[in-house]
Amino acid sequence: MAKPIPLDLPPRDPREELRARLHDAPVEHAEALLAGYEVLQGLHDRGVLELLRGLLESGDQVLQTFVDLTRTPESMRAIRNLLILAKTLGKIDPDLFDGFAMALPQAMQQAKEQGKEPPGFLALVNKFRSKDLRRGIVAVNSLLEAWGRDFFSETHSDSKA
Repeated sequence: MAKPIPLDLPPRDPREELRARLHDAPVEHAEALLAGYEVLQGLHDRGVLELLRGLLESGDQVLQTFVDLTRTPESMRAIRNLLILAKTLGKIDPDLFDGFAMALPQAMQQAKEQGKEPPGFLALVNKFRSKDLRRGIVAVNSLLEAWGRDFFSETHSDSKA
């Protein structure tokens, strides 16, 4: 008849396993550790670590000051306006907004090059011959019509009361 083979396993020590992994980590992750040290040194050189340490030491006071600032009516309006702006920007087709964003610096540069002297009456009338100007006027007019419709609607007026 077969005899069972005795199996004596040493008890598992999770701390010893962690100690062994920690001992091998500098060799296995040398490049990452060096990069981390460089980042830490950069943060230290620029005073960021000192700032973070100061924030940790006076964390409750900083948090209380921040909460007090956000309780003002101006801050609440600013937060609401930022949320509305983010919501509005989210509704705009990125291709349309990209066209506007690309045209704005070009328009500013063109206005700067034309100088401080406004165009004369005939030059201004001549500008209306441009199809691009008329398209822009239609876009701005549409925006103003929609804003005027909403701004002066009775439901908008009732919500302010």
